[in-house]
Amino acid sequence: MAKLLWLGLFCLCLTLSHGKGSVYDGFKIYELAKRSRSTGIDFVVSELVKNESYYELYNDDGTSAHIMVHPEAQPEFIQLLDGHTLSYKIVNQDVGSTLRREFDMNRMLRNRYPFQGRLGTERYYSHDEINQYIQQLAQQHPSRVFLKTVGKSFEGRWMKMIRITNGDGRPNKNVILMDGGIHAREWISPAAVIYAIGELVDNYEAHADLLLDYDWVILPVVNPDGYEYTQLSADTRLWRKTRQPRSTECIGTDPNRNFGFHWNEAGSSSNPCSETYAGPKAFSEPEAVVLRDVIHSLADRGQMYLTVHSYGNYVLHPWGYIDEVPDTWEDLDEVGRAGADAIKAATGTIYRVGCSTTLLGAAAGASDDYAFNAGFPISFTMELPRGGNNNFDPPASDIDRLVKETWVGIVAMGRKVIEKYPLK
Repeated sequence: MAKLLWLGLFCLCLTLSHGKGSVYDGFKIYELAKRSRSTGIDFVVSELVKNESYYELYNDDGTSAHIMVHPEAQPEFIQLLDGHTLSYKIVNQDVGSTLRREFDMNRMLRNRYPFQGRLGTERYYSHDEINQYIQQLAQQHPSRVFLKTVGKSFEGRWMKMIRITNGDGRPNKNVILMDGGIHAREWISPAAVIYAIGELVDNYEAHADLLLDYDWVILPVVNPDGYEYTQLSADTRLWRKTRQPRSTECIGTDPNRNFGFHWNEAGSSSNPCSETYAGPKAFSEPEAVVLRDVIHSLADRGQMYLTVHSYGNYVLHPWGYIDEVPDTWEDLDEVGRAGADAIKAATGTIYRVGCSTTLLGAAAGASDDYAFNAGFPISFTMELPRGGNNNFDPPASDIDRLVKETWVGIVAMGRKVIEKYPLK
């Protein structure tokens, strides 16, 4: 009961705190080194993150884990680590202070670089600006670029999807489907997807082979309500879920646990206040319904589904609900490694390729499992590198480098898919 009372007060403070400091003041982010299984760190982490009021596990890549810790829990946390002789370091001394500085910087950049019909890499852009951009691309390239409104978010934002072709008018080409922004706070995801759109449209000559027998269909922001909410203030920057109320205390569902394939199994939660809440039922979120319908509309021609997230340097393939791989895992591995190898050759950044559950942990009800089961032979979650003091927030100065690096991997995976699955 005490835990639930604290969680309710925490959510209330988050709602009322704008302009009065930050609810994240005094929060710290710790990096725990995972030297060996004998240290007991896996047990410690698994027990801590059950109390989401005080702890949030950001990432556990097998060698280290990042955990954000509430100020009131920090003395007990340090005592626990010391008692298990676990190595750690503080990677962010005050999350609230960091978020306020970043919010001020992003506001300044919006004023310095107003939207003027194009999206560069100088700053992060709003959902409305992204919609305007892809609409203008369709108007400027009417024979190659097509825009479709595919639905509305819970708060009534139009969700627009772009289809990019080479303009030859041939129907029934194979399809690569890509999306971004499923998790609200992962701003680098829509940025990377938007950069890919620009390369396919404006740099067509360099990528004509990608569009000869394939159309690229892209939904830039799957969770527009959450994405916009993260841009309101420093206190909302780390929001992850959708914005549909789900209890008297808590709002939102993890859209990447809401898909109707092994829904609400391992790696998801039935607690409406959890960051991985699967929702009251599969496809309870209109945003997940929109993506579901897009997946099914393209499944007969779709050869690769790619959903872009952050963070972690991974190309993850099914399954996410169980620690097993599909019978066709070698095909998935071949395509994923093409992307990882290309990125390493171009920039030196190392990506790990493999089963989602094995590398990152279970995530039942995710979109990549759903698309794979629906008929896409290649289906990936691409987790981009971490950045910034909170890991989900690469500064604007890093956007250009990260999106260009990501595009190198996407191109390599696209070309491998085209080679493996030629148009019949």
